[in-house]
Amino acid sequence: MSVQPARRIAYRVLRAVHADDAYANLLLPPLIAEARLSPADAALATELTYGTLRGRGYYDRVLSLAIDRPLEKLDPEVLDALRLGAHQLLAMRTAPHAAVSESVELVVSAGKGSARGFVNGVLRTLTRSSPDEWRARAVEGLEGDALLAVESSHPEWVIAAIRDALAADGRAAEFDDALRADNEPPAVSLVALPGLATVAEAGEPGAVSPVGARSAGGDPAASPAVASGRVRVQDEGSQLAALALSRARPVVKGERWLDMCAGPGGKAALLAAEAAAGGAVLTANELVPARAGLVRKALAVIDPAPEVIEGDARALGERFPGRFDRILLDAPCTGLGALRRRPEARWRKTPADVVALARLQAELLDAGVAALAPRGILAYVTCSPHVDETRAIVAAALARHPELEALDTPAVLAGIATRDLDLPPGTHAQLWPHRHGTDAMFIQLLRRR
Repeated sequence: MSVQPARRIAYRVLRAVHADDAYANLLLPPLIAEARLSPADAALATELTYGTLRGRGYYDRVLSLAIDRPLEKLDPEVLDALRLGAHQLLAMRTAPHAAVSESVELVVSAGKGSARGFVNGVLRTLTRSSPDEWRARAVEGLEGDALLAVESSHPEWVIAAIRDALAADGRAAEFDDALRADNEPPAVSLVALPGLATVAEAGEPGAVSPVGARSAGGDPAASPAVASGRVRVQDEGSQLAALALSRARPVVKGERWLDMCAGPGGKAALLAAEAAAGGAVLTANELVPARAGLVRKALAVIDPAPEVIEGDARALGERFPGRFDRILLDAPCTGLGALRRRPEARWRKTPADVVALARLQAELLDAGVAALAPRGILAYVTCSPHVDETRAIVAAALARHPELEALDTPAVLAGIATRDLDLPPGTHAQLWPHRHGTDAMFIQLLRRR
């Protein structure tokens, strides 16, 4: 029996995510294009991949009830096939025989034919009870965050981080909505690079960004404007983060701008377009050579293309002391703000990662301050709402650097966004999927006195 192409591709992505730390959002589109899937099959492959990744915590709980051995003792190839089958049986309208038989064939194709009977037996066990019955069994005896972890398919530490971030902004009542939004597939957002494309050319106007658009559907790469690089796929929260820096005040011709951690180049492209329109010059830095190549590709549409340099951003302060008028620090983070788009991040990171990343974020911010010219503006941005990656980093930096002052970021965004963002009092802006339709971006503008 041959496996349906959409299932084969979804399984291939799941294996790459779990075996090689691949990113599903980067791997899936080229595989779909390579296989020349029909729109229906492409949609199926997408749902199978992202649905399985989002629901992994819940599916593992159900599978642990149906299997008489710890899941960690299963071959990884077998466990991923079981998760894929569980998603089809518990959350989709897939015919049970197709979900079971093709999951079995995927295991065989992965060289684990000896597990054929085991996979068949486990998935057939799932078919003997309804999805509602399995959900009731999965949460039986659980309470508190352990219950929420199963119901929402989030690790407990991520649940606590989201709760704390909302409470810090006085939004504790929105906790359930925030968890729910993490598991809802996001719309495809596009950015029309200023001076190169219009929003009308990109699609329908977006929700909050003046240069944002919503895709009309289908493969965005099929659009000539996207293919040319004048329109890009980009979350509107990321757009606002870049625009907060570029439009915080009028651009003076000859200004020097820096994107410290530019890969893969989305924010850098928007900044470069804004810089070109105002007569400023952007330099983009990226540590990883392969990602630096992506940045160069993203910036090739700008004439002349901005310089892309390679190196550790923590050395930029010594390399360019006091040189830049505007700096974007889109700091490496846990990615908890983009779980709709990168659902595997919730299973990939741990609380220990937060500690290590916070140390790196502080070092990068110190380097950015050193590279900032007098009265220069730095935008500290993370795609995470975790308070230890956001508020705490900014507060500590202000304590270390008396020459810094926090700007009223909500006021700046109020003059940029196409609708009222209803941000709470404070100098920072924390965006949310459930409130703004964006990734949970944190933005704080800082100015050197």
